[in-house]
Amino acid sequence: MVTHSPVDVTILGGGPAGMFALFYAGMRGVSAQLVDALPQLGGQLTALYPEKYIFDVAGFPKILAKDLVTALGEQARQFGAPMHLAQRVVGLAEDNGHFVLATDSARFPTRTIVIAAGIGAFSPRRLPQVCAVPWYGRGIFDAVAEPESYAGKRVVIVGGGDSAFDWAHQLQGRASRVSLVHRSDRFRAHDATVTAVRRHVERGEADLLTFHELHDVLAQDGRMTGLVLRDVKQKTTREIGADVVLPMLGYVSDLGDIANWGLTIKNEEIVVNSQMETGRPGVYAAGDVTTYAGKLKLIATGFGEAATAVNQAVHWIYPEKKVAPGHSSNMAVFGQTDD
Repeated sequence: MVTHSPVDVTILGGGPAGMFALFYAGMRGVSAQLVDALPQLGGQLTALYPEKYIFDVAGFPKILAKDLVTALGEQARQFGAPMHLAQRVVGLAEDNGHFVLATDSARFPTRTIVIAAGIGAFSPRRLPQVCAVPWYGRGIFDAVAEPESYAGKRVVIVGGGDSAFDWAHQLQGRASRVSLVHRSDRFRAHDATVTAVRRHVERGEADLLTFHELHDVLAQDGRMTGLVLRDVKQKTTREIGADVVLPMLGYVSDLGDIANWGLTIKNEEIVVNSQMETGRPGVYAAGDVTTYAGKLKLIATGFGEAATAVNQAVHWIYPEKKVAPGHSSNMAVFGQTDD
């Protein structure tokens, strides 16, 4: 097992709040690192809606989620702090006055921790049918990484929530055909997106198959060619062509080992005060994983909470350093001088 060099601040979580916290630690002149369970940065932005526009991030009239992730990553990397991805935390210990975060393959000594874990470690719900298992990664994919890779293909989306309808709408004009399959005629998506998909169906550009579920996978020469769908009401089956299947069934999330750290947790959220303190000295939290009176679950709010958490952590480690860092436009770390 690898033991990494000790740092002042470890950011737990690679979403927007976590990436901004890593940048902020570098701006404050302390050593830092980021640890995240997912194999890529961005958290929910990357995993759930990379192609959706976000309209409430200060300074951007609108910005694609994936572009915001790219910009945050560039900002976070400028101080050279390491980012350790695909590292699911399984334990926390204290040793000679510092913490040691443990994953399955490494140990991360640190003086303080800022938990920016979003909704916790999460993984996509998989299709329950046994016939789907051997096709994951070969025709069935949990997430849409590159929408252009589906150009000219017959895409079947399974689900009835926001992600299912978002991709059914966004893949129009890229895929040769988009079919959305759902077990009922009740959807958990925004009305505007449902309406947009229905318009595609009315124009003959897409298919919306309600009260259907996957029954079997059709293949030829080791390649997926279609699906057998079962009508859950009529108990009949039908075949449709398919090159790609995108299950959009939501995510399973939990706090994992964080729940065992002696923090106050309500409804899978960490209770913090106005200083983003968790109640365990040296452990702070920011972003969607936190709760307090008046909490707003917004990216913009998470940025502010990340700055507060890091400033408090820096002051806790180095009491001589002020909690308030001053204006970045005057900081020597950016090559500036005081007015």
